Amino acid sequence: MLNRALLAAAIVAAGTVAVVVAQAGPSEAAVTHRVLFDNSKAETAGNADWIISTSQPDPLGQNPAPTTESSWTGALSSWGVALQRTGEYSLKTLPAGNTITYGGSGALDLKNFDEFVMPEPNAPLSAAEKTAIMRFIQAGGGFFLIVDHTGSDRNNDGWDSVRIANDLMTNNGVNNSDPFGFSVDVNNIGTENPVAITSSTDPVINGPFGKVRGSIIRNGSTQTLRPADNATVKGLVYRTGFTPGGTTGAFFTTSTFGAGRVAVWGDSSPIDDGTGQPGNTLYDGWNDTAGTNAALALNATAWLAGSGTTPPTTPPATTPTGGTCPGGQLFGNPGFETGAASPWTATSGVVSNDTSMPAHGGSWKAWLDGYGAAHTDTLSQTVTIPAGCTRATLSFWLRVATDETTTTTAYDTLTVAAGSATLATYSNLDASTAYRQRTLTVTGTGSVKITFTGVEGSKLQTSFLLDDLSIIPSS
Repeated sequence: MLNRALLAAAIVAAGTVAVVVAQAGPSEAAVTHRVLFDNSKAETAGNADWIISTSQPDPLGQNPAPTTESSWTGALSSWGVALQRTGEYSLKTLPAGNTITYGGSGALDLKNFDEFVMPEPNAPLSAAEKTAIMRFIQAGGGFFLIVDHTGSDRNNDGWDSVRIANDLMTNNGVNNSDPFGFSVDVNNIGTENPVAITSSTDPVINGPFGKVRGSIIRNGSTQTLRPADNATVKGLVYRTGFTPGGTTGAFFTTSTFGAGRVAVWGDSSPIDDGTGQPGNTLYDGWNDTAGTNAALALNATAWLAGSGTTPPTTPPATTPTGGTCPGGQLFGNPGFETGAASPWTATSGVVSNDTSMPAHGGSWKAWLDGYGAAHTDTLSQTVTIPAGCTRATLSFWLRVATDETTTTTAYDTLTVAAGSATLATYSNLDASTAYRQRTLTVTGTGSVKITFTGVEGSKLQTSFLLDDLSIIPSS
């Protein structure tokens, strides 16, 4: 692998450089992707049946070992069963009559999940629910929104999924200025078979569940993209006649916000497996060979859920606070997508959009070290843990890429500190070919400086790549 200084020169000379990291990281504990499907917003109104199972909140109550879509009852049972059978997902449903919350004490609170799936909502979100979803995404959660065409008001309350989606993005109490860089078009497209973009690297197009060629529209809507508002927005599937990668005609779009990820799909027909509760008229789009809908749904689920959650070895301690902890993301510019360090303080060149080392999400990340010589880089930001809180959860996505071949000696290190307290140290021994989420605990309240210090001491390079950071206070 080229060191960072040589790599910069090579890029200037040759235009592109392929970077390969051969060394794999150490084995890690089993990971569970925690996914919550929504059924609190009239997802079964009319002929809709957008549930993974009639057993709610836990689909395992209907069948603990599902083998086919008929093992669970619901038009999304194929989706749920496919995830369950991997052994890597914990699935729950937020039943009708419940409220979407973030930072509460309930078992179905969004803080307990990596991803929230909202399959064609047909009842409006309250102000508090919209804020909860945005805070969840901002703190690192994945949000999968499936809409339908304009006028698909299945419960006749004046709200269809298009209106609900656009209301969330323009009136949420967190960021009302096009936070995701897209809006849902107020249109109704009849029957088309949109095509996926060509990409060998996009994790949704080329994911663990197969390659996506395209999808289907059987009365649905599209999205308009505005990359000037959010540079991470990306159309993945487009209607025929529209430019792949363009700002109009997108049918499946992804984006990021804060430390989290977002995906939107313009029709519920592709996720419908044709089976559900008696009395519903359903359509089997899941198996429609005109699109690769199953792969698209499952790959997107995997991408949105991120690396999941590693079960702790001991339960976290709880301490009475005598007050109320407001929670919420404390870092500014957590994904570096402004293209500048501020409000971070960083060594020159650390905040980078160099494509030779891709970001975890979006285009920008922090790249510490990688020079193949004695070198120190730092990245820091001071935050205030509010009164009423006793700790904060610090999480970040880290990739360690190295040329070191040793399996025993830590030549190059990345130290994470809160004030004068060292929280963790990573090294060339933690090398991996992909980003991995790390979670640490910061104790106390008041002002604290979070610092990442990369020290490279050997002649072989080690790069420490950081992205999509969050620090969330709690009681």
